[in-house]
Amino acid sequence: MPDTGAKDGCQQGFGFPRLTDEQCRRMHEAALEILERVGVRLDLKDAIALLKSAGARVTDDNLVHIPSSLVERALSVAPKRVILYDRHGHPVMPVEGHRCFYGPGSDCLNIIDHRDGTRREPRLKDIEDGVTLCDSLSNIDFVMSMVLPRDVDTALADRFQMEAMLSFTTKPIVYVTYELGGCLDAVRMAETVAGGAEALQKKPMAACYINVVSGLRHNKEALEKLLFLASKNLPLLYIPASTAGLTGPVTPAGSVVLDYAGVLVGLVLAQFKREGAPVIVSGMPPGGTFDMRTLVTSYCEPERTIVQAVSHFYGLPMFSIAGASESKAVDLQAAAEAALSLVVESLAGGNIIHDLGYLESGLTFSFIQLALCDEITSWIKGFMKRFEVSDEALALDVIEKMGPDGQYLGTGHTKKHYRERWYPGLFERADYGTWLKNGGKDLSARARDKIEKILSEHKPALLPPDIKARLQEIVHRARRSS
Repeated sequence: MPDTGAKDGCQQGFGFPRLTDEQCRRMHEAALEILERVGVRLDLKDAIALLKSAGARVTDDNLVHIPSSLVERALSVAPKRVILYDRHGHPVMPVEGHRCFYGPGSDCLNIIDHRDGTRREPRLKDIEDGVTLCDSLSNIDFVMSMVLPRDVDTALADRFQMEAMLSFTTKPIVYVTYELGGCLDAVRMAETVAGGAEALQKKPMAACYINVVSGLRHNKEALEKLLFLASKNLPLLYIPASTAGLTGPVTPAGSVVLDYAGVLVGLVLAQFKREGAPVIVSGMPPGGTFDMRTLVTSYCEPERTIVQAVSHFYGLPMFSIAGASESKAVDLQAAAEAALSLVVESLAGGNIIHDLGYLESGLTFSFIQLALCDEITSWIKGFMKRFEVSDEALALDVIEKMGPDGQYLGTGHTKKHYRERWYPGLFERADYGTWLKNGGKDLSARARDKIEKILSEHKPALLPPDIKARLQEIVHRARRSS
C-alpha cells in the first residue's frame, strides 16, 4: 500500500506568533463591522433567505448585513477538527491545530514536460501520471488535479479530473468543480468508491475547494456548492479570492480582514444550513499581492502568515499555500521560493498546504518542481520532528563505555539508531568523485530520473472494475447531457 504520510503521525508546526491575540481580536472585530455595516452581496436567493430567516438584514436586493451574533453562534458550533481519510478508510489527515499536510494544486493551464523541458498544454494523461507520482511520493499527503486537461471537453474537465484522482491514488483528494453539477457528480463518484453516501459522510476521503469571487461578493456557483455540501455534512474549503491592491486593500491587514469577512459568511451559511458542517477556512494570503510593476498576482510574497494567525485565533482548520514559484522554469528562483514558502507555512502551522509544484504564478505545473518540493518537505519534517531526550537518546552509558578515545561507528547503539536520522532522497551528499561516477547529474536531472522510475514502476492500488465502470458512467452521463 502506498505511504499515506501518517504512519508515525503528522508533523506539528510551531505556530510562531506573527500577530498578538490583541491584534487578532482587532481584526476579528473589524471583520464583524464590515459584515454588519458594509454587508456582502450574495448571488443566490436560497442563501439570502437562509440568512434573513436567521436575523440578517437585506438591502438593495442582495446586499446582506450579518449581525455579529450570527457569526459568534457559527463560531461556537463549527468543528475545530476535520478528518480526511484515505480510500482504505484510514484517518490519515486530522486537520487541526498546527498539523501540516502537503500536496499539489489544481487546474494549471500549462505543464512543463519533465522529459524534454517543453512548456505545453496539459492532457488527461498528465493528470493520471501526476496522481501516480503523488501516490508514490512519501511526503505528499493529499492529491489535487494539478492541471486542466485540454484534450477533453473543458466544461466537463472537472469530472475527468475527479475520476483520475479516485482511480490512481488512495490518498485523500481536494477537488475543484466549476458549478453545482460538477460538484454533484464528484460527490457521486466519491460515494461510489466509499461504498455509499453514509460511508462517505462517516469517513470522507475528499473535500471540495470552493473559490469565492471576493470577500464581499459571493457568486452563485460557490454558494450552491457550499449549501449542498453542508447539507450532506461533507468537508468543504470556502476560500474568498480577493487580490490585495486590486479587489481589496493593498495593506496586509486590510486585505486579510476583507477576505475573512467572506470566510465568516461561508461559516455562518454552512452552520445555519447544518450545524456542525465541516468547513475548512482560508489560511492563504488574499489572492496574493497584485504587483503594480508587472500586473501579475504574486504567489510568493513574503508578507505571509497573517491570515494563519487569524485562523489559529479562531481555532479553525485552514487551507494554506506554499511550494509555488513565480519562476518560469525549475531554476534557482523556483527552488528558493519553494523552500522559503514551505518553511514559513510549516512554522506557522498551516494545515492543508497546497500548490506544491506550481510555477509561473500558478499558470504552469512541473513534476520536477513537485519532486523538489517533496524533498524540501521531507527536510522540513526532519527539522520539526519531536526530539527524544531519554536515557537511550542521551547514551551516557555508551559514552562512558567508549571513553575519550572511542569511536562509535561499530557500536550496537549506532546500528540501532542510525536510520532515525534524516537522509536525502534527491539532495546530493556523495563526494565529488562518487557524484561524477554516478553521472554528475544536477538536481533537475536526478528528479527527472526519479519521476521516470516512479511512472514506470509504481502501481497504484486500482479500483475494482465494477467501481471503475460506475465512475466512467457518471462522466459519460455528464457528456451526454451537456
